[in-house]
Amino acid sequence: MNADNLPAKPSSPSRIFEARDVVLSFGQTPALQGAGLTVEDGEILAIMGPSGSGKTTLLHCLAGILTPDSGEIHFAGRRLDTMSETERSVLRRDRFGFVFQFGQLVPELTAEENIALPLLLGGTRRTAALKAAGEWFERLGLDGLQQRRSGELSGGQAQRVALARGLVARPEVLFADEPTGSLDSLTGEHVMDLLVAAAREQGTTVIVVTHEPRVAAYTDREVIVRDGKVSSYSVDRVGS
Repeated sequence: MNADNLPAKPSSPSRIFEARDVVLSFGQTPALQGAGLTVEDGEILAIMGPSGSGKTTLLHCLAGILTPDSGEIHFAGRRLDTMSETERSVLRRDRFGFVFQFGQLVPELTAEENIALPLLLGGTRRTAALKAAGEWFERLGLDGLQQRRSGELSGGQAQRVALARGLVARPEVLFADEPTGSLDSLTGEHVMDLLVAAAREQGTTVIVVTHEPRVAAYTDREVIVRDGKVSSYSVDRVGS
């Protein structure tokens, strides 16, 4: 699979994602029931809702991790839901970044190697990948922790390493699933400050799943998911 066959990068400003009437069930349990959503290029969007509402399932569909039973998901003008698994894997590797609630660092790797991992998987030489990873440590207040493994990091430190890993390859889209859910309030705010600043600098579109209003307050706009549907939109905060 050649990256040249993937969707063209959209010209800014433009709509980078559009989901239409997305339906997905796990066995007999409905998760999404006609969800619809649009995301603009460069936007920082919060997907909010209570536990079990379908917000994480929607994020996984947008990221090409899950394929809906019906409906359409468009990324950069092309149907994401009809791509092959190989195409979606290349897309996730080359153009998407991910940050998860508990970091999910590889315990056998050092902090520096964890950050470099997306570059290494994309074919960047080890020396260049580690050099790029190293540039994030001072920026995120992690200087001196390059050789520590995940078990030797605090929760906040590990999540900042995970954030750097998600952004090191300069993805077009960063998917963040409850990125502060395992952190105390102060550390969570610090992580969100860093996430938003780095994304703005790189022009990265960010889609954040959260149930916390204090996290959503960092974003440009919120959508609310209830019972598998995007039931309401908040007032756009861009420029406010």
